[in-house]
Amino acid sequence: MPDLSAMFTLETPVLELIIRGAVIFLSLLLLMRVTGQRESGGLGLTDVLLVVLIAEATAGGLVGDSHSVTDGLIVVTTILICSVAVDAAAYRFPRFSAVVKARPKTLIEDGRFDRAVMRREFMTPEEVRSQLRLHGIQDPARVHLAYLEPNGMISVLTSKNEESEPPQHPPTH
Repeated sequence: MPDLSAMFTLETPVLELIIRGAVIFLSLLLLMRVTGQRESGGLGLTDVLLVVLIAEATAGGLVGDSHSVTDGLIVVTTILICSVAVDAAAYRFPRFSAVVKARPKTLIEDGRFDRAVMRREFMTPEEVRSQLRLHGIQDPARVHLAYLEPNGMISVLTSKNEESEPPQHPPTH
């Protein structure tokens, strides 16, 4: 029979739990922001952080050797508060937003690849062409603008007189 009182007893000081949660969240936010947009896939950066950190916090990894449910809940609450605070500050302060929130990056302009952006994001021309094909575009020269979006997806605007096909999704089995 589990010891219910021990399960909810704080094993780590509350302030330490709050500091651990905040430091880990902000450190990972910064590190993931530096590594580039492409790494987060279809999720937003804070979505990825929340999933990973909450899973880890509930497993006890962020709270040291603790196995207390209460310790895990304090860390999870701290992480969620940090996430909301970062989003609120980014909404309120554009300069802060520029630091913590990714912006779309131009991959193609008027049919020409922006090799500097592609190099920073570790994208080859073939990878970009592959994404263009998913939009129904064979020739990059038809592309007016293509952006690497903050969620890692590529959006495409064709020449002003053409309309892009909606993205094609691979068949599901």
